[in-house]
Amino acid sequence: MKLPGHDAIARQADERLTTYKVRLPRTMVAHPLRQVLTRLAMAIAVLLLAMLIVFLDRDGYADQNRGGTPPGPLAIAYYITVSLSTTGYGDVVPVSDTARLVNVLVITPLRVIFLIILVGTTLEVLTERTREEFRLKRWRSQLRDHTVVVGFGTKGRSAAQTLLATGLSKEKIVVVDPSAKVVDAATAEGYAGVVGDATRSDVLLRAEAQKARQIVIATQRDDTAVLVALTARQMNRPANIVAAVREEENAPLLRQSGADAVITSASAAGRLLGLSVLSPRAGNVLEDLIQHGSGLDLVERPVIKAEVGLSVRETKDLVVSVVRGHRLLGYDDPLASPLQLTDRLITIVRVTPKPPVAPIRPPKDL
Repeated sequence: MKLPGHDAIARQADERLTTYKVRLPRTMVAHPLRQVLTRLAMAIAVLLLAMLIVFLDRDGYADQNRGGTPPGPLAIAYYITVSLSTTGYGDVVPVSDTARLVNVLVITPLRVIFLIILVGTTLEVLTERTREEFRLKRWRSQLRDHTVVVGFGTKGRSAAQTLLATGLSKEKIVVVDPSAKVVDAATAEGYAGVVGDATRSDVLLRAEAQKARQIVIATQRDDTAVLVALTARQMNRPANIVAAVREEENAPLLRQSGADAVITSASAAGRLLGLSVLSPRAGNVLEDLIQHGSGLDLVERPVIKAEVGLSVRETKDLVVSVVRGHRLLGYDDPLASPLQLTDRLITIVRVTPKPPVAPIRPPKDL
């Protein structure tokens, strides 16, 4: 397999993206246009309220441009506009004690509210930036022993869903992908995401890959997977790295690059197709084992105290293999029995799918 130069790949990534940014899952936020319209409606409401208050007590005001007579509706609108904007030209002024008291107790607070509404967008942007920086620092300090999924296509998404089905929380999964749209889709589903080329160490550092327990490589190209495995292994020696390749001939190179396990997607699909042709029922069983969450599932669990000293066939579960240290022993291997307390069993279990939860619908208006 011919690998393109690392510099060429990095240059292509730089052309697509100039900066790499961590994107955390966000709560529901109103659309920017809706926020602007809401602020505009609030400002207009404050103006109309102030105009109504002055109009009801218009005899307490004097229009200097018309010889001190009470102002008309247009003059009142003009007076409120310049007053709430703190301009105040002085041509329309309160002259009665009631009007002056209303200006002190009502118009002045409305002026403050009006100004807050006008500068609210700027304040919100500054507050949002501070909040995001705080969230990002807290996320970095708390994130460890997590899973990094490189590539959030069909394979990466399925791997993440399988991890979730085994009990891993979304907060423990970080997605890395060069496409900003893909990362946005991942964050919309509740994952943290990093936009960038995972063959670069600075991108993996943003995903805190140096503190990850496991790294899943599900890139579109085999050569990219090799470079990601090399970078990830240099950054995190103890991590469990699992990678997927399209061509079986590239699997040894990926193992040499640091991958602990390599899944050949094209060959696996081909074997499943061939098995389904020769024995459709066997193909159905194998497909059932691959699909997590229903039917039959492969589960790895520790040996319990009651099973210590028993043979593999004496356990209640259907044991496929025994993990002892760094060795994987088949169920029929003489060394697999008797079971030891430090062993782990790979078993086939029946999984009952959970009933779907009915969505909570808001009550209808009476």
